[in-house]
Amino acid sequence: QVQFVESGGGLVQPGGSLRLSCAASGFTISSYAVSWYRQSPGKERELVAAFPSTGGSTTYVDSVKGRFTISRDNAKNTVYLQMNSLKTEDTAVYFCYTLGRWGQGTQVTVSS
Repeated sequence: QVQFVESGGGLVQPGGSLRLSCAASGFTISSYAVSWYRQSPGKERELVAAFPSTGGSTTYVDSVKGRFTISRDNAKNTVYLQMNSLKTEDTAVYFCYTLGRWGQGTQVTVSS
């Protein structure tokens, strides 16, 4: 059964860090393109970072370049989103997207 689950969200102060995980089962996540999206209340869902399936390079939305890093651990069949220097405007529900499916999302709240 194809399944993936996000985790790692939480409450953090501005300037802090979080690492989100997208753990897959039932398929090899390294064989497919994987993306992280986020959605804030009243806003459209936006692409944050993307990992191509093979070759190519990762892409980031301009607002997170230099602060967020998408990575993959093939042994754990998991994709990560390392988020550093978090800002209040990063507050959103973050979703993993692959194989045409969305995860359930994980809440990230950046607040003092």
